Amino acid sequence: MSTKIAVIIGSTRQGRHTDKLATWVANTLKKSVDVELLDLRDYPIPFLDEAISPRFNPHRTPDTITQKWLDKIIEFDGFVFVTPEYNRSTSAVLKNAIDVIGHEIDDKPVALVAHGVSGGAQAIANLRMALPGVGAITIPQAVYFTDRLADSFEDNGDLKKEIAERPYGPQSSLETQLDSLLWYANALSAART
Repeated sequence: MSTKIAVIIGSTRQGRHTDKLATWVANTLKKSVDVELLDLRDYPIPFLDEAISPRFNPHRTPDTITQKWLDKIIEFDGFVFVTPEYNRSTSAVLKNAIDVIGHEIDDKPVALVAHGVSGGAQAIANLRMALPGVGAITIPQAVYFTDRLADSFEDNGDLKKEIAERPYGPQSSLETQLDSLLWYANALSAART
């Protein structure tokens, strides 16, 4: 069975650029595993208002859209969450998509890729605090994208050559991170079975 990874676009804003970053991640992953790009625009999850935390409610009956999201994410062996940094944190839509999770990503690895003035460092820090709460394991490496997204990519979603070929630049950082993600995905998949 092949390893299956989801790349999640963590922004739904009009005029967003996070999708460009997510496409680059997915294109890089496609070289070695099954990958699916998940757009939170396709999952307009209502804000979590359940009386009992999803992790502690054995009789939970989520709304239809939330259930669609949960059914989808359970399919994967690992994840890459791609997020902008808004006001020193991740986007509300991504945080909500995490908050509605019960046990669907228990003991599964998550890689973090962010962009913003500081490369999305505070968004990644916030996600590192939130994800263990839903049973996920964040891998040690992260990609902090500081280049201007609107000017960094070719039409096919690949990084422009002058950026991709930088020593210790974003392409090499991403490849190192994804190697680690796949190692964790395979090791944790074997441990879960």
